[in-house]
Amino acid sequence: MTTDLEPGQRLRIVKFLAYGWSSQRSISAVVDQVGAALAGARHSGWDGLLAEQRAYLDEFWDRADVEIDGDAEMQLAVRFGLFHALQAGARAENRAIAAKGLTGPGYDGHSFWDTETFVLPVLTYTLPHAARDALKWRHRTLGLARERASSLGLKGAAFAWRTIRGQECSGYWPAGTAAFHVNADIADAVVRYQAAADNDGEFASSIGIELLVETARLWRSVGHHDAAGRFRIDGVTGPDEYSAIADNNLYTNMMAERNLREAFEAVQRYPTRAAELGVDAEEAAAWRDAAEAMLIPYDSQLEVHAQAEGFTEHQLWDFGSTTPEQYPLLLHFPYFDLYRKQVVKQADLVLALHLRGDAFSDEEKARDFAYYEQLTVRDSSLSACTQAVVAAEVGHLELAYDYLSEAALIDLDDLQHNSRDGLHIASLAGTWIGAVAGFGGMRDHDGTLSFKPRLPEALARLTFRLGYRARRLHVEVHRDRATYSLLDGPSLEIVHHGKRATVAAQRPLTRAIPRPPRREAPSQPPGRAPQRRGPTATTQVA
Repeated sequence: MTTDLEPGQRLRIVKFLAYGWSSQRSISAVVDQVGAALAGARHSGWDGLLAEQRAYLDEFWDRADVEIDGDAEMQLAVRFGLFHALQAGARAENRAIAAKGLTGPGYDGHSFWDTETFVLPVLTYTLPHAARDALKWRHRTLGLARERASSLGLKGAAFAWRTIRGQECSGYWPAGTAAFHVNADIADAVVRYQAAADNDGEFASSIGIELLVETARLWRSVGHHDAAGRFRIDGVTGPDEYSAIADNNLYTNMMAERNLREAFEAVQRYPTRAAELGVDAEEAAAWRDAAEAMLIPYDSQLEVHAQAEGFTEHQLWDFGSTTPEQYPLLLHFPYFDLYRKQVVKQADLVLALHLRGDAFSDEEKARDFAYYEQLTVRDSSLSACTQAVVAAEVGHLELAYDYLSEAALIDLDDLQHNSRDGLHIASLAGTWIGAVAGFGGMRDHDGTLSFKPRLPEALARLTFRLGYRARRLHVEVHRDRATYSLLDGPSLEIVHHGKRATVAAQRPLTRAIPRPPRREAPSQPPGRAPQRRGPTATTQVA
């Protein structure tokens, strides 16, 4: 291209590029896709493309935005996390959502269990079609998961802990193959999506039930009833990677219990599909019985739940002799030593307090949180958001704020000095979880939305929006009150601090927020407390 320009004149060049890829379609089909994209771009023009992008993002922020008054940096960080969760999942289109999303080569593009546990809850309530696509990708790997279960001498499907296309890519079996909880994490994401979507019967009666059935079959195969009739799941690894090959990891058992129960209920709802999958009444009853008899380890002397059977009897890690330079511990100590001691890499039992909070009393949560807080070193980016959620629930609001800050700023401040390898998508998604489930107190147990909102001193106001069963709910939290407004859809029953209420269109519901319980502040391992989140700019960001 040539042109003549006079002094002071400017030449503006717009260049359109199109990219296409597929592991299934032919090269000619991909070429046609790219050609069509270029033709569409030329027709729309640069301004048209910008307008399309703006309209898409405006719609997303209208559904998903979180507003925080009192901390401008935190407001920025929450939106930063939401944007990257959107970017990682919006166009995955039946492909895995990688741990680094689209931001870098870390983990070689692999996906882990944290997709279902941290990223999909955000997408379920803000961009449900992306959550559905991610679950459809898991379903597409079901054949490989069945093969893997068979190779292990098990029934059902054993989904990979670390994968790209469905094959297990972890070369270290105690932290890979033994981490069977990924199967219950997938089932948990299925149940959450189905409860929130409600009207997606096609998914529930096809993909959903098959995922629930095959994971339930795995648990019935992995576990067994002991002489006392209790259902045990021995020799597995939970979320905490400083413990492995443990008997009756509480998180695994409690998530498996719900998996088994939900599979039993699914086959009652869809008996024809269940019969097609080979499920008979005896097999379904075995899942129900296993769920009812699930062993949940508890230390009656300490009055806390044990992360796994016998965990609270292990020797305590010598935190006093561990220097700051020796963290993360996995780089300086053999796993053999870590596995035998009471030290926690990342929230494990505390994650169960969040996801299975319906199974614990308030006092149990408070005692468990305090006990495991003194053992948790957060050598994983997956820990801070969960500790924020549970700290807020049991009344430690300022500590929760510190943890939310750590999760939110992990990449903006490069807290782990490795953001050059890509962003921590699960932790960034966890920022939304920390705000909405932490200070918003949102829970979705058994298909009911409940809220126990409370704010730390630094924040004057928190608002967020949720998509739920063809409705859009707007929640506005102040220090002394919360207001629930239904933006779209029929009336919705919610629970506010334990009391049921109904929200209707054009009739906002305002309820007082009770004061948090007064409890002694928990301690952390020496040198491992989160950085205190001090007063910051109070500029309101709308």
